[in-house]
Amino acid sequence: MIPQLKTQRLILRGFCEADLDAYADMCAHPEVMRYIGAGQPLSREESWRNMAMIIGHWQLRGYGLWAVEESQTGEMIGRIGCWQPEGWPGLEIGWSLRRAYWGLGFATEAATAAMNYAFTQLQRSHIISLIHPQNTASVHVAQKLGEKLQGTTEIFGTEVLVYGLGREEWAKM
Repeated sequence: MIPQLKTQRLILRGFCEADLDAYADMCAHPEVMRYIGAGQPLSREESWRNMAMIIGHWQLRGYGLWAVEESQTGEMIGRIGCWQPEGWPGLEIGWSLRRAYWGLGFATEAATAAMNYAFTQLQRSHIISLIHPQNTASVHVAQKLGEKLQGTTEIFGTEVLVYGLGREEWAKM
């Protein structure tokens, strides 16, 4: 069972089939996808497979990305959570939101809840965020979370920045 987290304005919950329209809308947007994966928008079918992969990650690892729902409207606005696909350099706190919801503090709010979950429920000693070097908005979110630049790594043939935070530093925040 996928746990549900609540913040002041958001509900982090498991994905369901009813989320596909909003999820496919997010994944089809060039600005949203330019720094994710191959940097290209996804078709509806690719979005469905991507959503199924996210659900499967929960089954295989016991944690994963949540659908982010705006509490007031019930609208699914993105995906945020903890994940570590095979070959990943560590447990990542990752986020992506539908374009209409950028700049409103939702990424930081939801990612903070996911980070707290990683340290308290998953008992992780360290988390990372992998960010394309040109994605200044995500760098800003990582910094607001307390993460510091720790180096670079290659993911899918692209060099990305590795931001991270240890449990001890998190506990002092």
